[in-house]
Amino acid sequence: MKGSTAMPFAGTTEHLRERSGHQVIEPIVMRVPDACRYLGIGRSTLYVLIGKGEIEVIKMGAATLVVTASLRSLVERLRSPDAQQASRII
Repeated sequence: MKGSTAMPFAGTTEHLRERSGHQVIEPIVMRVPDACRYLGIGRSTLYVLIGKGEIEVIKMGAATLVVTASLRSLVERLRSPDAQQASRII
């Protein structure tokens, strides 16, 4: 991707992996505000998804950390044709 002006394909994290020749490691977990920005949703919607078991969280001390893989998994499930109708209940 170095030197390329093309945008990464939707659903990839290529833009996070390489910057200026340095490999960037995607975090395993992220805080709630970062997860909201990552998905482009509000805090209350994120907590609804957590409550339904759609998104995995862990507690580390007082911090609630959202598992990044569960965010990607949610998006992939919602992208499937069968999930188009299910996404309306979120």
